[in-house]
Amino acid sequence: MEFKIYRWSGNINDRPAVKSYQVSDKCVMVLDALLAIKNKQDSTLTFRRSCREGICGSCAMNVNGKNTLACIAHIPSKTVHIYPLPHSFIIKDLVPDLTNFYLQYHSIEPWLGEIKGGDKENYQSKEDRAKLDGLYECVLCACCSTGCPSYWWNNDKYLGPSALLLAYRWLVDSREKEKNRKARLEKLQDSYSVARCHSIMNCSNTCPKGLNPAAAIGEVKKLLA
Repeated sequence: MEFKIYRWSGNINDRPAVKSYQVSDKCVMVLDALLAIKNKQDSTLTFRRSCREGICGSCAMNVNGKNTLACIAHIPSKTVHIYPLPHSFIIKDLVPDLTNFYLQYHSIEPWLGEIKGGDKENYQSKEDRAKLDGLYECVLCACCSTGCPSYWWNNDKYLGPSALLLAYRWLVDSREKEKNRKARLEKLQDSYSVARCHSIMNCSNTCPKGLNPAAAIGEVKKLLA
């Protein structure tokens, strides 16, 4: 198999290039092939990885034109093109700078506000708990946000699919107090945070966990209306 991989040293004086590697190992997942290249051919190849189970979100990259997690992506063809997440500032090779992405996640305050009941356990019904399915599973890989044209154009103001999916997760949590829920919505009441979503659907199409950020953003828009 041939892997054509984006390479850049991180030095502004160097030009990016695509380097080709031939892999004869019996690899199934894209991450297996990357590790084989790094371990046996080129130790300078740089990428993030950790869990190898699609849980940590570290190994997000663009494989044959689609954002995905390398650890759960089957090798799609005899020739594989691998690039870092699109429209990202690159630190080195396949490693994007996700500082802004994580700051946006922090801005939605991904935690319960004032806990109901004080020191008592905060129970949820099975029905209320079920409302969080399809939301809490987000692993913050940034595949959806970096695949969104609206995020490419306005990532300094538009929160992006991932942050908004998780914002909705806390908005519908039955354990959150109503005053805190209203405060969350007030922070989203501007012309960029949510409004810049144009329902292009790239986010839902590329999510490696099979989540639907576009649907969650639509629900946030309903709450704002």
